[in-house]
Amino acid sequence: MAIAFNASRGATLGIEWELQLIDAETKHLRQDAREVLAALPGLSQQGFSKLRHELMESTIEVVTDVCHTVGQAKADLAHSVVELQRVAADRGIVLACAGTHPISDWRDAVMAPVQRYAELVEQMQWLARRIQTFGVHVHVGITDREKAIPIVNALSAYLPHFLALTASSPYWSGHDTGLASSRSIVFGSLPTAGPPHSLKDWAEFEAYMATLLRAGTIRSIKEVWWDIRPHPDFGTVEIRMFDGIPTLREVGMAAALCQSLVTLFEQQLDRGYTLPRPAAWCVRDNKWRATRYGLDAVVITDDTGNTAPLRDDLYELIRELEPVADRLGCAEELKVASDVLDQGASYERQRAIRAEGGTLENVVSASILEFREDRFVSPWEVTRAGT
Repeated sequence: MAIAFNASRGATLGIEWELQLIDAETKHLRQDAREVLAALPGLSQQGFSKLRHELMESTIEVVTDVCHTVGQAKADLAHSVVELQRVAADRGIVLACAGTHPISDWRDAVMAPVQRYAELVEQMQWLARRIQTFGVHVHVGITDREKAIPIVNALSAYLPHFLALTASSPYWSGHDTGLASSRSIVFGSLPTAGPPHSLKDWAEFEAYMATLLRAGTIRSIKEVWWDIRPHPDFGTVEIRMFDGIPTLREVGMAAALCQSLVTLFEQQLDRGYTLPRPAAWCVRDNKWRATRYGLDAVVITDDTGNTAPLRDDLYELIRELEPVADRLGCAEELKVASDVLDQGASYERQRAIRAEGGTLENVVSASILEFREDRFVSPWEVTRAGT
């Protein structure tokens, strides 16, 4: 089975940011995506759609054009968000983003009126009905399909790094799950989700997709929802590991991390290097460690079982990528990762509000404020204000 790959001209970027529609008064999710999108025909219905339905009516996905820099991608997202906020405000709706909504019950969700979503629910049943989750996907262009699988393999070592920096879903249906990211468990339960399969090259990828299609496991390769996957239509590697990200600053951080890593790996391939291919057991174990412990995880650093604190590994990774990020023009965005390490990832910021005596409604209010003002919110800002 031949799969055409529309190679990109360099490390182009595309970002998909799934946003929550929240009632301004109750702080619960609103299932009004259809109505909101209908009021934005210029962005959501004509030509390339920058605002899209997702599985649930509580979600609107904001999508960029093909961009060349992180700054350009952030500006693209910001323009769409301003338009979305304007229409949402007229309906008593505010926006936020986190991997899950702390207080809304997944059983109250309404499915979007999209045929392929209805088919997904029919096939997956309870697994699909409970996916009231929110994430961020980053596409990075690559110049040759033969590079795709080696880069996917190499990136799989960084699943815990991607997840821990953005983990934002400690709460599920009003309860603390004890996890940094409950979203990764909820979405990862789908049969074709989870870490990417470790494959040798593009030919083996084509053969594996043909096998899944022949077996009836999938009807299209787009139904392979790996945490990192090649996207042949776009000519990209798509990193799907991120939890919902509350601020545009942190979205820029995620994009800078992805663009820098993919560029580094592509340059190494061009110089004749063989990229690392971590063992599948190590990838799965490290993903779980970040899911449970977030930035406090101790991750496996090689196939023999050596370990290191993830925080230390992240500081080292940021330093290693600084020269690449500087050449790409995203050094400032990459530095935001250091701010997250110093001030706390979203799951830590949310739990800090509860530790200060705040309610889950306060946690939602903080997410709304962080999104609106594009900054981290201190616990006392929402607990003392009583919002």
